[in-house]
Amino acid sequence: MTHEANNISADEALMRLREGNARYLQAANAAGDVSPALRRATFEHGQHPYAIVLACSDSRVIPEAIFSAGIGELFVIRVAGNVVDNHQLGSIEYAEDHLGCNLVVVLGHTACGAVDAALHHEPYGTVKFITDEIADAIGDEQDEAAACLANVAHSVRRVEESRKVRADEAEHGLCVVGALYHTDTGEVEFLD
Repeated sequence: MTHEANNISADEALMRLREGNARYLQAANAAGDVSPALRRATFEHGQHPYAIVLACSDSRVIPEAIFSAGIGELFVIRVAGNVVDNHQLGSIEYAEDHLGCNLVVVLGHTACGAVDAALHHEPYGTVKFITDEIADAIGDEQDEAAACLANVAHSVRRVEESRKVRADEAEHGLCVVGALYHTDTGEVEFLD
């Protein structure tokens, strides 16, 4: 059922992300290939991303730029607070099963407005769905930096738990890792 894809290992995908972030730290402009030729090729032959990135919707967090990636290289899912529900899980499952991705990176970031809202503001409207999920993730934590890390760890666990129901997980070799983007420096810290 898996679509012909890059079919690279999770370790190789993680190495590409690390190298891309290193290039980003030195760049003045985005470095990914967005050329007309690549747009045409991905239109004609489909997408073949090497990694799935679940990131926050924050306008300062642009996974393709952060990892120096171009069109078709990353399967990006963005939602405020990088929280996980069935919509995000379904997107991950699609990218794994149909696009051959073996790596999921849950990318949180410093100075996250959604984490701040869960810590310091009264939730309202449908934003409450997000802040409640984050509040559950961070528990009694009051330090914003530690809360951001706890929120990433919670989303990583949610993705990992959803994958345990797959009988063929070992065959696919899906790896889920957490990471924190430092909005002040641009560095991505991959978490153990």
